Amino acid sequence: MDNTRLNHIVNKVDDMPVLPNRIHKIIEITEDPDSTIHDLEKEILKDQSLTSKILKLANSAYYGYPRKINTVSQATILLGFQTIKSMALASTVSKMMAGALKGYALEKNDLWTQSQTCAITSRYIAKKVKITNPETAYIGGLLRDIGKTILNHHVEKEYNAIVNKVEYRKISFLEAEEEILGFNHAQVGERIAEKWNFPKDLVETIGLHHSPEKSTMDPKLVSIVHIADAITMMMGVGIGVDGLRYNFSSFALETLNLNPNDIELLLSRSHDLIVDKDSFDLI
Repeated sequence: MDNTRLNHIVNKVDDMPVLPNRIHKIIEITEDPDSTIHDLEKEILKDQSLTSKILKLANSAYYGYPRKINTVSQATILLGFQTIKSMALASTVSKMMAGALKGYALEKNDLWTQSQTCAITSRYIAKKVKITNPETAYIGGLLRDIGKTILNHHVEKEYNAIVNKVEYRKISFLEAEEEILGFNHAQVGERIAEKWNFPKDLVETIGLHHSPEKSTMDPKLVSIVHIADAITMMMGVGIGVDGLRYNFSSFALETLNLNPNDIELLLSRSHDLIVDKDSFDLI
């Protein structure tokens, strides 16, 4: 890996995304066992858009609560701290992911739609395999390709060389990125997650979602996001030019104890989730 060039890109690019202090505060509150619902409500109410989304979700058919939820504190009790954290992050990164990425042949909103799909699928798989906190898998799925927003400009300049390698050598776009640039979008995403002070298991998940067999901290979490990413690509959601040659890692399948029938069921259920508007409103 070309660390010098990678460090330059992560540290010097003008549009390097920075999480607002408000989001850091919400994450801090949701991770503090001594925090109260009032603490979280006070911070959420500073953001009108996030407040609206949380109330909308709490009153959606997905949760089916019999009475109207009118306050953020009521919504927080229903949804839980971890879901609130996911929504706060999603409301911020949606702006970063909404633009077109010419380097990856992604139109406006393609990356965001793809990321939503991967996040929802990651959460679903996490619940099926019974990991402790499915919302961590959700965040990993949502942010696994955040590095593309930074690497896009550099990939665009080398686009023809990368695509030629993909087409004529029959390698993945990820491998072509590494050969031409010296690193790939997952590694850039990993550096962004580090800059945002994310937990180490989440940093690893973003960095290794294409190579879960390299995981040392939480192979199950990395494998979940890897499988969700592959399913998202197989469904053709915002696929762009780089999603055509990714397969399921045998390591990930073994780690999660998934067989071909399980994958078929996951594909079917993932499709149902993304065509269900209420489930998309989760984000």
